[in-house]
Amino acid sequence: MIRRSGFILLLALLLVPTAQADPSAIQRGAYLFALGGCASCHTDSDNGGEPLAGGLAMPTPFGTFYTPNISADPQQGIGAWSNADFIRAMRRGISPEDEHYYPAFPYTAYSLMSDAELHDLKAYLDSQPASAVPSKAHQLNFPFRYRSLLALWKWLYLDGQRFSPDPNRSEQWNRGAYIVNGPGHCVECHSPRTLLGGLDSDHLLEGTPDGPDGETVPGLTAASNPEFGQWLDEDIQFALETGMMLNGDFFSGTMGKVVDNSTSQLSEADRAAIAVYLKSFAKPPQ
Repeated sequence: MIRRSGFILLLALLLVPTAQADPSAIQRGAYLFALGGCASCHTDSDNGGEPLAGGLAMPTPFGTFYTPNISADPQQGIGAWSNADFIRAMRRGISPEDEHYYPAFPYTAYSLMSDAELHDLKAYLDSQPASAVPSKAHQLNFPFRYRSLLALWKWLYLDGQRFSPDPNRSEQWNRGAYIVNGPGHCVECHSPRTLLGGLDSDHLLEGTPDGPDGETVPGLTAASNPEFGQWLDEDIQFALETGMMLNGDFFSGTMGKVVDNSTSQLSEADRAAIAVYLKSFAKPPQ
């Protein structure tokens, strides 16, 4: 009798339809996916990598990081993660196995996102094809291979606060601030780092010679980049949409991928908000 009851219960569980994500949540998550430029880092497109399977090498002064598989595969990707697992990773940089993630994964920026946004992003990722390609191990210099040291790093550089609008600024400016500092994480690439790899908060958006793949990343303030200080809002919007700069050249390298996978897919309103926010830093002091 017990065996029969157990069989009936198992059969009932198997016959219960799997809960499907709300299509509107997936659609919102797709936009957030583009906003964060996730495809640029988590698909090794130059080497024919599978979508979201990771494997992209990121050389840094601390060693080489490899982006992980974030596909819906339950073993090699994040398909088995709960929403709570995903939020903890995105906000606190902690894996489901309670290991610290390195800040090459910019959770300091993603921590500004709301629960609802992170739920939508997870719904979109879960809707994408799974890839069973294992994530590559990082190749880091001593002593950075010891993840326990990241507890101190987070104490110094991760406050875990959600985005808080500035009541003295316009709604458009605040939207731009949220994108640049949050999911778009522009500030992560366009700012210099301290010796420990944290953002130099005194020089945000002033550029750095130690950008992705050793590229020099230009500043986005008038003091650090007088040429950019001459750009108009519409120049910035056009560049983010098409990749064409004011001098007629096109973005290449990492920024070229950002345009392809992120900014060209954003709404005109969001590109305009980014421009308004950046121009508030680009204007020379009066």
